[in-house]
Amino acid sequence: MERVFKTIAGILPLAFAFAFLVPVISQGMQALGIAAPFGLSHLAFALIVGGAWGLFAQVTGRWV
Repeated sequence: MERVFKTIAGILPLAFAFAFLVPVISQGMQALGIAAPFGLSHLAFALIVGGAWGLFAQVTGRWV
């Protein structure tokens, strides 16, 4: 049971990034009328940015 909790706690930064940051980035860009670069959709761009930010938090242990 302890191993399960450690595994869940270990993936929380990525889970937060994909469950919260990606939709906020995508919907924020749509609401503000900001076009995604390189011809990407808003969702694809948000997945890249949010995923990279979550991976950074996962590896370093901090968000900033």
